[in-house]
Formats: sequence, structure tokens, C-alpha cells
Amino acid sequence: MFDVMIAGGGPTGLMLAAELRLHDVDVLVLEKEAEAAPYVRSLGLHVRSIEVMDQRGLLERFLALGTKHPISGFFAGITRPAPELDSAHAYVLGIPQTETDRLLAEHATELGAEVRRGCELVGLSQDDDGVSAELADGTRLRSRYLVGCDGGRSTVRKLLGVGFPGEPARAETLLGEMGATLPLEEVVAVVARVRETEKRFGLGPLGDGVYRVVVPADGVSEGRAAPPTLDEFKRQLHAYAGTDFGVHSPRWLSRFGDATRQAERYRVGRVLLAGDAAHIHPPMGGQGLNLGIQDAFNLGWKLAAEIGGWAPEGLLDSYESERHPVAAAVLDNTRAQAELMSTEPGAQAVRGLLTELMDFDQVNRYLVEKLVAIGIRYDVGGGHELLGRRMRDVGLKGGRLYALTRAGRGLLLDQTGRLSVAGWADRVDHVVDVSEELDVPAVLLRPDGHVAWVGDDQRDLLEHLPRWFGAAAG
Repeated sequence: MFDVMIAGGGPTGLMLAAELRLHDVDVLVLEKEAEAAPYVRSLGLHVRSIEVMDQRGLLERFLALGTKHPISGFFAGITRPAPELDSAHAYVLGIPQTETDRLLAEHATELGAEVRRGCELVGLSQDDDGVSAELADGTRLRSRYLVGCDGGRSTVRKLLGVGFPGEPARAETLLGEMGATLPLEEVVAVVARVRETEKRFGLGPLGDGVYRVVVPADGVSEGRAAPPTLDEFKRQLHAYAGTDFGVHSPRWLSRFGDATRQAERYRVGRVLLAGDAAHIHPPMGGQGLNLGIQDAFNLGWKLAAEIGGWAPEGLLDSYESERHPVAAAVLDNTRAQAELMSTEPGAQAVRGLLTELMDFDQVNRYLVEKLVAIGIRYDVGGGHELLGRRMRDVGLKGGRLYALTRAGRGLLLDQTGRLSVAGWADRVDHVVDVSEELDVPAVLLRPDGHVAWVGDDQRDLLEHLPRWFGAAAG
């Protein structure tokens, strides 16, 4: 029997597998596709996901393959100067999802996770002791818990009977990678002209004359079930741009809709949902992959604590209570962006007003923080303004804060030198150091980097440690 089976070997599933392995949880990832997808659906990591990679010592791998871009024009395509953000990583990291998947797979397997490709889950049942999974080839497997990270059409979610309410797709978009004969400078000029009114349009160079092509599918007769054709791309490109750019030799072609849905529940007994299995939304702002990675970052240590036997009551359920509202807010901001990108006069009037408001730095920063997920505050109780927020990386006399978080444990950063985590030393690291950037005496961080306690009183600390890290060791 495995401790955890994960259905789905995309970014969410692989990140979750790695987080569980940091706590020696026996993990099996089941991915139905025999080979890694060759196409690129997501193009980058936002600030909070970049911080997550830094917290786990992965950032240098990503930086070596990515490109830093300023954070501008991400909210409904409204271009404004990048605001000043409270992060050491105030940029977008452009990196193809193919590379993100590969790096996360390497990380998970280096830590000891087992990834089996060509294994499609088709059935499951659960009892008080665990979950039984049936694969398409008839194989039956058993684990203590199972997590569905298997995408928007999640088999796990459907087998659980969990509702997925929301709105069906109203607009379809064609997406693909293909060559183009039109010179690059002409491509850039035409795309800039079209995007003045149609934000769901673009040709982005990938190198060697290959472009990532995005164009509305309005008027295309076939539904999403039918694979698109190169002729459809040519027809739509010509309709919107007056040219088909000489596109040819497609590497892959697809279509997607803008459906917006969220699972009613993230947990049913010993089975949980994360990533696109729990929420889908239009790609405005590039939030989907990032949201899934952050789901995994929140869930991993909590599920590991449950398996390890030290989780306090309600800890695993806090995954849903914390992440469900976050995803709901993302769905709302993508709904708002979709309206702002409409060419209808009313929507354009609202867009113009918001464009003016974003000249105010506070408004610009507020909207950008929504997209890059550094404005999130979990409900951990009232008190200091840091409580519930993720802790930014700060410089210490002995190095950097994030360098101390690689093991995925709790962390007490103590500038007083008077505090103690005796009884929790197997779950919480105690670091006595000082930072010119931190104006509180001490902070207790959860394994996901969110602040659980601020203060300098040992008795008060002892009241808060059990809430997140269980009872003291005997």
C-alpha cells in the first residue's frame, strides 16, 4: 500500500509529490499519457510561484531556462508601469510549461517519488483505511489517500460525484504552434494593430521561424471535441488580421474555451482535488498553472502531517477552507478581465475608466497582486498584519530566509534569542538570527511560508504551536 497516490502528472501533481516526499511520504504519481506533452499551454511563473521555487531550492534551475519580464499589462491586457511589489522576485518568469513539467518531474523523482506514465485511473472506492484505484489495464492499487490532479475533465472528481458548478464556455479560441513565412517585423506590426481591439489574438515567436498562434474561433463550425485544422487557423487569422501570415507546418493544434467552474468540495473522505481538477477559468492573466502549484504547496505539508500522525484536528480540512476562496477570487478576476476584453461599447467604456484608475499606484499594485498571488491572506486569527500572509524573502545576518525553508518544515525565526520550540523540534526549525528588513521580534512560519504567529512571549508561542504542528513530542 502506498501512502498517497496522485492522479495526474502535470505541474500540480508533481509539485504535490515533491512536497510529500520532503516528509518521507510514499508517493505514486499516475499519469495517463505515455509521453510528456510536446506542446506549450502555459508560458510562465508569477511572483508567488517563483517564491515557492526559491523556498524549495529550485529557482536557479528555472532561471537558467527562463526569461525575466516586467509585470506590466497582465490585468486584462491594460499596459501600465510595473508597480513596486513586496517581493525579492518582482517579475514574471517566462518559461514554457514543457520545461516546468520536466523540472518538477526531476525534482519529485530526485526526492524519491515514483511516476508511472501510461497509467489511466478509471475507477476508485474508499473505506475507513484507504483508497482503492482501478487502472485502465485492470491493475488495482491501494493507498491511504488519493489526490486528483487530473485536469479540468477530472476523472477523480467525476467518480467522487463532486459538483462542478459555474458557467459553460461562451467563447472558443484556437491555439497552436506552426511556422510562418511573413517576416518577423511584419508579424509584430500586424499583431500590434489587431490587439488594439482584439486581445485574444497573437503570434509569438518561439524561434526557428515557429510561432505560438492564438486566434478567436468565433464562427468555426466544429465544437471542441473536433481537432482544429490548419485551414481553420488560416481562415480565422485572415478574418481578424487580413492575412494568414503564411502559416504552415503545424507542430500541434488545439482549441480551448473560457468555461469557469469550481468544485463544490475539495475533499471527500480520503480523496482530495487540486489544480484544474478543482477549478477551471479563462487564461486571462496566466494564473491557472500557478494556482495549481500553490494548491499543492498548501496541501502537501498538511497531508504529510496527517499521514505522519502529528496533524492537529482540522489541519487537513484547512486545505479546502484556505484554497477554495483563493480559487473563487481567481475565477472572479478572470470573469472581470473577460468582460473588460470585450469589444462591446459598454465594456470598452469600463475598460477606459479602469485604465485611468490604474494610473494610481495603489490601484495598479492591488490588481497586480491579485494576479501574482502575493496579496493572499489566510485566516489564522486576528492580530499583527503579517498573520496569514506569506513571508517575503528577507536578508539575515547569516544569509537569506528562503534558504532556511528547503526542507519543508515549520520555522521559528527568532531575533530575540529567548524563545524555544522544545517538543516540536522534529517539525519546526528554530533559527536565531536578525534581519534589518524584519521589524518584529520573532515569526513562526508554516511549511508553506505563511506566518502563523508573531511576538516575543514564550507562553503565547506555546499556545500557537499546537494549532499548526500538533501536540508536543513526549
